[in-house]
Amino acid sequence: MRPTHRKHRYVVAAAGLTAAVLLLAAGSWLGTRATTIKNELEATAQLIPVLKAGIAANDTQGVSATADQLRAHAATAREASGDPLWTLAASVPWVGANFAAISEVARSADDVATLGVGPLVRVYDSLDWSSLLPSSSGTNLAPIQDASPSVSAAAHAVRASAERLSGIDASSLWPQVAEPLTRAREQLQEVTGALDASANAARIAPGMLGINGPRNYLLMIQNNAEARASGGIPGALAVLTLDNGKLTLGTQSSAGEVGVMSPVVSVDEEQQQIYSTRLGKYMQDVNLTPDFPTAAASAQAMWERKTGQRVDGVISMDPISLGYVLDATGPVEITEPELLAVASGGLPTQLSGANVVPTLLSDVYAKIALPQYQDVYFAGVAKEVFGALSTGGKGDAKGLIEGISRGASESRILLWSGLTEEQSVIARYPVSGSIAGPSVAPAQFGVYFNDGTGAKMDYYVKRNVQLVKNCDKDGYEQTTVRVTSTNTAPADAATSLPPYVTAGGFYGVPAGSVRTNVIAYGPVQANVETAAVDGEKTDFAAHRHANRPVGAVTVTLAPGQSSTVELTFGKIVQHAEPNVVVTPTVQPVKDVILATQNAACH
Repeated sequence: MRPTHRKHRYVVAAAGLTAAVLLLAAGSWLGTRATTIKNELEATAQLIPVLKAGIAANDTQGVSATADQLRAHAATAREASGDPLWTLAASVPWVGANFAAISEVARSADDVATLGVGPLVRVYDSLDWSSLLPSSSGTNLAPIQDASPSVSAAAHAVRASAERLSGIDASSLWPQVAEPLTRAREQLQEVTGALDASANAARIAPGMLGINGPRNYLLMIQNNAEARASGGIPGALAVLTLDNGKLTLGTQSSAGEVGVMSPVVSVDEEQQQIYSTRLGKYMQDVNLTPDFPTAAASAQAMWERKTGQRVDGVISMDPISLGYVLDATGPVEITEPELLAVASGGLPTQLSGANVVPTLLSDVYAKIALPQYQDVYFAGVAKEVFGALSTGGKGDAKGLIEGISRGASESRILLWSGLTEEQSVIARYPVSGSIAGPSVAPAQFGVYFNDGTGAKMDYYVKRNVQLVKNCDKDGYEQTTVRVTSTNTAPADAATSLPPYVTAGGFYGVPAGSVRTNVIAYGPVQANVETAAVDGEKTDFAAHRHANRPVGAVTVTLAPGQSSTVELTFGKIVQHAEPNVVVTPTVQPVKDVILATQNAACH
């Protein structure tokens, strides 16, 4: 063999060895970078609960320190993913997508920490929570107004990160890359929703609280002892005025005093067909429909006809949510002589979160025989509770905000604004009580209850609601809404309970029994196909409302009796996990809604 050939082989071998060494070195370097990115991102994830705990404890120094650590870890992860060799690896066919995806996750973590968490922590530091409590001199709304641009900017930054991650095709990625990417997407979606809500609240809340002039709202206290679709029959009414954060309770009335509307208030034909013209005829029936914007607009129109005053919006609460408020403010004393006289039959003179529900939804009917005096007591309690709020200095602001948030999350507190711009924002969230639009999930079901007894027997009815996912039929999903109701009234309810509670058979329902119209809504474009009561098929009323199928069945329960209504919906095209919302009752919502069940398919 000639020397030149031998030399050529040595050169090729050396080149191959050099390339192998370089590849090994590059692989080792990339492995080191990958470990760094993994460790730093895990460190940021571990700091999130620490940050939340600090905020919950109102630890401003701790929150700032945690935020600084979070930003440092996220920045290190992003720097490691920006390494030239890592960037080169991201361009390699087949495997490069994995490196590129990791880079996007690191970039998003850094953006969220720097552009999202940073501004929010600065806003948090600037807020004096105690100053947000209502007071006799008003509330300082300027910090909320000043915070709006920062919160909006943070929401935009996080949303942009979420959109970038959502654009990555995870189907061809390695499992060890795809799984963290999926988790990051889910976490960002959750954070995005919360930040968007905060940004929107900061934008419209100062105006709604009267920073630019007084706002008047019609306050409706819904009485869950007599079910209506959005909670209960409107009982006490009052005008709530907010003027630069100063809260006052003005004119007080009751639904009965508003009287009969003639001509009736106009309501769309779809809802009239389902719920009758009573929607626009009686204040007591405006919320036979579960669509709170419809009920609130009708209530606004009725109040204006009755009093000549046009309110700016409507706020609805129930006694359970009043209990949440009292948990934060502490008990309130009943001091008005007229109210004390009405309560002298054995009702408490101090109301707290522990006793307000049984007092307002049960005891008042046993202790006060005449409805007009019951209304006086209801109105007086509302005045005392909101009077305690308006004077300020009672309870803690964060506890109050948490209580109100809890009431809103359970649909016990509902809000409607008569101003289109504000209502368009409110309509994006469940607090709007809308049955259609951006606040309604694609695969959402709804179960609502309307009393047919004409009395206050719903205090004794226990219910649970469950979705049952059936086997697909003709290529479409099929779901059954199962509603079980039990009348827990005593066996002698006909004689042991006051006639005002049982109605005494006046409306054709035996005293002590409960008649309920059970109404179920399915997702948009689906159909309601069958109905059954206690396993036996039955006729049902079928309607549509905002392109959602509606099925209604009426059940009557004697004391101690239970019954199960099943409405089956088919041709469901929304391939998403179903969820259900229900009329808020006396029961905790967590006890009413059961976990979704999957039917056995063969």
